[in-house]
Amino acid sequence: MEELKRFKVRDNKFLVVVQGDITEENVDAIVNAANSRLKHGGGVAGAILRKGGKVIQDESDKIGYCPVGKAVVTSGGNLKAKYVIHAVGPVWGEGDEENKLKSAVLSALEIATEKNVRTISLPAISTGIFGYPKGPGTKVIFDTCINFLKYNESSIGVIRLCNIDKETCDFYLHYIEELEGSEG
Repeated sequence: MEELKRFKVRDNKFLVVVQGDITEENVDAIVNAANSRLKHGGGVAGAILRKGGKVIQDESDKIGYCPVGKAVVTSGGNLKAKYVIHAVGPVWGEGDEENKLKSAVLSALEIATEKNVRTISLPAISTGIFGYPKGPGTKVIFDTCINFLKYNESSIGVIRLCNIDKETCDFYLHYIEELEGSEG
């Protein structure tokens, strides 16, 4: 895990850009970029299942379904995280992608708040195998997280934007630079 940048949103509320494997995050909850059927085979979901164990899929099977733009929660299995919050983002081209992605992120953060989560790690939902272009997708995720920390009373003190690839991290670093520039 490499923490690339820590940005203070307000008192005791931080957004952190991290390059690394989300399954190694030592946080209260990690977010999984899930599909509506909650079958965790590929991408981030597959990695979480391999590391966290079969219990995550078993619990997901009991839930059965989650609509696009929403999230559900399971235990973290063998992960360091206590919870895995499965957020279903849109597939690029299905329509209304921006609102659906924003809704998926908000749903995950609201579930985290209900579970009294203090630290959460979030991947770039929908920007992998679901085909959402990385630039616009990361901007929606970034803005949603910043606004959530700024304007909501929540147990969450740290949102970690964790991605394995440098390109995605660079988008987040750019957005922080823009914010810092507008504040200065």
